[in-house]
Amino acid sequence: MAKSSKKWISTSDALAKLQRYCAYQDRCHQEVRNKLLDLGIYGEDLEQIIVQLIEEKFLDEERFARSYVRGKFRINKWGKIRIKQELKRRNISDYCIRKGMEEISEEAYLEQAQAVIENKARLTKETDAFKKRKKLASYAIRRGYESEMVWSIVKAIDE
Repeated sequence: MAKSSKKWISTSDALAKLQRYCAYQDRCHQEVRNKLLDLGIYGEDLEQIIVQLIEEKFLDEERFARSYVRGKFRINKWGKIRIKQELKRRNISDYCIRKGMEEISEEAYLEQAQAVIENKARLTKETDAFKKRKKLASYAIRRGYESEMVWSIVKAIDE
């Protein structure tokens, strides 16, 4: 018979563990909830810990959305569509998503989209102009950039 590898953990130990978890990096409510479930904390205890983390400012969904958007935009070079999808997947409210998206200026967004496409154009070995444009556009759209903007950039590169 297989023994459960989960040990019993007190709510105070779980709270301390989650405080460290949230202090290390901004977390969304869903990540914290999953972590508590992994620790074997359920029901009223789980809700109480989440409330305490929010009250003590360890957990802040808007702050999470803002830092997530900044990181995925600057480091991963994702577009707005992909970032919004990922935030929705984490059950972030529309209000917090809107607040997070304020971290991206239109000017920086357009510059980054151009840079992503130009960089891909340099790396693409395709010689057929039509296929190359399609590859560049598909790549940028997969990264979450709006197709209308992507196509205008791709057409401008070729000219």
